[in-house]
Amino acid sequence: MKRLLPRSQRQVVPESISARETSTISTLRPSGKGLLQAFPSLLHRNYRLYLFGQMISLTGTSMQTIGQAWLVLSLTHSAWQLGIVGALQALPILLFSLFGGIFVDRWPKRHVLLVTQVAAMIQAFLLWLLIVTGTIQLWHLYLLAILLGFTNCLSRPASRAIGIELVGREDLPNAIALNSSLNQMMRIVGPGLGGVIIAASSVTVLFLLNALSFLPLIVGLALMNKRELHIQTFQDSNARQKIWQSLREGVDYVWKTPAVLLMTLVVGLVLLFGSNFGVVLPVIATDVLHVGATGFGLLSAATGVGALLAALGLAWGNQKPTVHRMLIGALAFGALEAIFAVSHIYLLSVVLIASVCFAEETFATQALTALQTVVPDHLRGRATSVQVLFFDGTLPLGYLLVGWLSGLCGASTTLLICSLLCLLVVGAGWLYSHQIG
Repeated sequence: MKRLLPRSQRQVVPESISARETSTISTLRPSGKGLLQAFPSLLHRNYRLYLFGQMISLTGTSMQTIGQAWLVLSLTHSAWQLGIVGALQALPILLFSLFGGIFVDRWPKRHVLLVTQVAAMIQAFLLWLLIVTGTIQLWHLYLLAILLGFTNCLSRPASRAIGIELVGREDLPNAIALNSSLNQMMRIVGPGLGGVIIAASSVTVLFLLNALSFLPLIVGLALMNKRELHIQTFQDSNARQKIWQSLREGVDYVWKTPAVLLMTLVVGLVLLFGSNFGVVLPVIATDVLHVGATGFGLLSAATGVGALLAALGLAWGNQKPTVHRMLIGALAFGALEAIFAVSHIYLLSVVLIASVCFAEETFATQALTALQTVVPDHLRGRATSVQVLFFDGTLPLGYLLVGWLSGLCGASTTLLICSLLCLLVVGAGWLYSHQIG
């Protein structure tokens, strides 16, 4: 990667893991082709514990997504209330995720994740108790959504920043891509499983299962071997600095490091303009492609399949990301989305939307990996919180933009405008990347 850090900011610091343990891990690497060579991050016991716990927890979270929507509709029969609950959950991330990064840098990331996962489990149990006792009201959902949003302000930066501590720098691309693969699989499996559970029993059982799904991740975090964590040792003279000073230090690092700023802004803006096609996908399926609910279901499934294939490919390749590869992926994303916007052939549209999500997963995961690799350890939580703000916190703004545009000029034209905005952002990023060398 070209000049991801100015020379003056590069740090080469020994890891706390002993040389003997590192040698042992190296000898475990198979020399031939096989599963472990393709996924070397699985050689790390701490990462295996984390990945298995995430698999169960994400399944529960995916199930709760449709369960919560079902519950809100049952209580209010209002699609507007669905949007309010979703916005309340996202709002704390937009407003306070930068502060979450400060505490992720100050506290052990594993401990932060333990606390936030326990807090999320308690919130899930409270929701289940309110439902099972028949006392659930809409304001309860508002409050729990806000509380979960505050929990995510800490858990998201911590979960993204801990990867390098679990596997080290060498296997980080593989670990991030493998974790992304898991996210995409649960995105496909979770909602379907949740629908079956609701149909077979009730939404009450679904929320209980979600609360219990946090236990494997909590246990996995507790069982991790601290001596095998790849924690970088550093001397931070500003460890006791005030919160505003600490926040400014993290933001200044992102602002003054050209490649980090480039990746953060380009990926954030491309996701803001281009990744909200799900808002208009039902309209395109019914009014443009004329395929109805069944066709919409296949289009939705294709989005998950495309993203999953991209994540698996990145995990298998385990290549170090570069700025230019990230920009090429973002360019392909914008171009494919533009073609999808003007397509009126259903099967072609299915292939195109899968390709759009393939490209989106490719450039977003590469950016995540690059940022985690180059950021100094004492700033990783704060730099990651800036990325969470731009990648995740702006999603509600994108929903509003797409919804407003589609009301003005239709779904297809909206997607075409958004894809052209993406291409403009990538073009500007490409020019800037050549200026910084």
